Amino acid sequence: MLGPFDLSLVWNSLPELFSGLLMTLNLTVFTIVGGIILSVPLGVLRTSPNRWVSGPIWAYTYFFRGTPMLIQLFLIYYGLAQFKAVRSSGLWFLLREGYWCCLIAFTLNTAAYTIEIVAGALRNVPLGDIEAARAMGMGPFTILRRIKFPIALRILFPAYTNEVIFILQSTSLASLVTVMDLTGVARVIIARTFSPYELFITIGLIYLALTYLTLWGFRHVERHLYRHLRSPKEVLPDAPVLR
Repeated sequence: MLGPFDLSLVWNSLPELFSGLLMTLNLTVFTIVGGIILSVPLGVLRTSPNRWVSGPIWAYTYFFRGTPMLIQLFLIYYGLAQFKAVRSSGLWFLLREGYWCCLIAFTLNTAAYTIEIVAGALRNVPLGDIEAARAMGMGPFTILRRIKFPIALRILFPAYTNEVIFILQSTSLASLVTVMDLTGVARVIIARTFSPYELFITIGLIYLALTYLTLWGFRHVERHLYRHLRSPKEVLPDAPVLR
């Protein structure tokens, strides 16, 4: 039978959990930024009809979407260290650190998913809008910048919201390679206090709150992106109704 919930233990652990929370947010933000930097140009190339261009990108997304993120993290953290060429290279000062291995693995994984999200959104841009832009004399780059990207952003946004939440929750894997994120700090406290019940419930509630805040923020951005589909009364509720 479970004993009483020890609130004093949770309260005393908050400073340590806060430091882990900062690491979790750090990994999440930099993973999102790195994933966007990789996925936007590669997503455009993924829509190319030339198989020599889109084929290698498909192979990359197929591998990273078809294998568990934990395996990818272990391959980078443990696997690369087995090669002497890697240990003697200039990148070893990064690859020997769990933080950088996590950031690389998480970024490559989220980029693979986001590439397909971007490519799918670009393919679903209405053909009529593209033909109208061509009729006005726009070139391919101008069409991409002024027509395809703005429309694709509205299409991909709901799917990308789920990807961001997945990134946030997947950062808990970082604790398996010595990174003291929120889960890692909780595991250290549990090993010291033998109180998994209180700590796991606490960090579960923290992740739940972060997920809710993420959804809330993205929902407000989504309302802004789709404001043209709302009625004038919704956009300007205090505006007078003209007769």
